[in-house]
Amino acid sequence: MRTLTIATLSFLGVALTALAQTPPQYEVYAIRYATLPQFPISALVKGGDAAVKIDVPCYVWLIRGGGRNILVDSGFYRPQFMKQWKPADFVRPDEAVARAGVKAADITDLIISHAHWDHLDGADLFPNAQIWIQRDEYVYYTADAWQSGGKHGGIDPADMAYLLRENTAGKLHLVDGEQEILPGIRVYTGGRHTFASQYVTVTAKPGTIVLASDNVYLYQNLDKHLPIAQTFDEQSNLRAQETMKTLVKDPRLIIPGHDPAVLQRFPKVAEGVVRIE
Repeated sequence: MRTLTIATLSFLGVALTALAQTPPQYEVYAIRYATLPQFPISALVKGGDAAVKIDVPCYVWLIRGGGRNILVDSGFYRPQFMKQWKPADFVRPDEAVARAGVKAADITDLIISHAHWDHLDGADLFPNAQIWIQRDEYVYYTADAWQSGGKHGGIDPADMAYLLRENTAGKLHLVDGEQEILPGIRVYTGGRHTFASQYVTVTAKPGTIVLASDNVYLYQNLDKHLPIAQTFDEQSNLRAQETMKTLVKDPRLIIPGHDPAVLQRFPKVAEGVVRIE
């Protein structure tokens, strides 16, 4: 009996260890917080028709599970961007996330795909989040981008200053290339929308989901295998698209950064919120 008990306890120990190592089956939501009216396709798809314009939604993505509320990108809200871009249907990103049932203070982690204003500016709206960004992205846009020959279009100095403060506060995590940063959450580089933009894969209930952010603007980029119109390197962007397709069992689970069709392809759970499934 004693031997059986020890064997049983040993089995339970192994089972519990395996359970602890199994990543959560996350739920993933796309949340629209703004729309940029009449945006030219040619600014999104290389070779696109400049005469064709669409209303472009701006999204953040919420990942829930395993005791975490993870946000991919944080949107924008500061007055200069509102004045310049005149967004329609604007809801401040923290309030938009609340529509999905999560308070801003309950966001545990914030993954920044890249440092452009419409993906980073709202980071301070989620004060308790640990922030994850590629090391090369952070280093470039806090240093070389502002030197002679550097490129910093779309980067707001105040946003980078905020990341610096979070770094000194011990809340910023610098990621070196492809790796699993949280259980079931892996990041990849290669799209080069910015100096070292990253995209995210999520172990989710319907299978692996790729949150491409601006490494893929529209489904059109994927369907026609066309690079995005704004990238450091078109070929790396195409290679990233090819890699994304190998990571999912269903290409519909690759979620582009600004396609209005996302809101039609997946079930609505609240105003401006759909569940990826």
